[in-house]
Amino acid sequence: MTLEDEDLEILECADAATGEILAREGRLDAGVLDVMMPGLLDGLELCRRLKADPVLSGIKVLMVSARGHRNDVLIGRQAGADEYLIKPFSPARLAEQLHRWFDEPPPLQPDIAV
Repeated sequence: MTLEDEDLEILECADAATGEILAREGRLDAGVLDVMMPGLLDGLELCRRLKADPVLSGIKVLMVSARGHRNDVLIGRQAGADEYLIKPFSPARLAEQLHRWFDEPPPLQPDIAV
């Protein structure tokens, strides 16, 4: 099973700087970021930048890492990650989280008498 099987459009980036460019081009609804990424910008810093920017702050961030200690998860959450998955995890678990964000029906609106 891969994410391509899940009816999700996937854009892959070699590094966080490329991910930031895609976000600024308006091409992302969510980012799956590894804490440790090649280059000068790691996943935590990219997450901080996305969440600090009013235009980009709505992008959901799923942080993934082999670092699974309680403090590591806390650091990811403090950086703004909406969810934190500890490696190893199954592709099904990753797809489940993405679908949870984007496949949920909108909240019910209360009936309003006119």
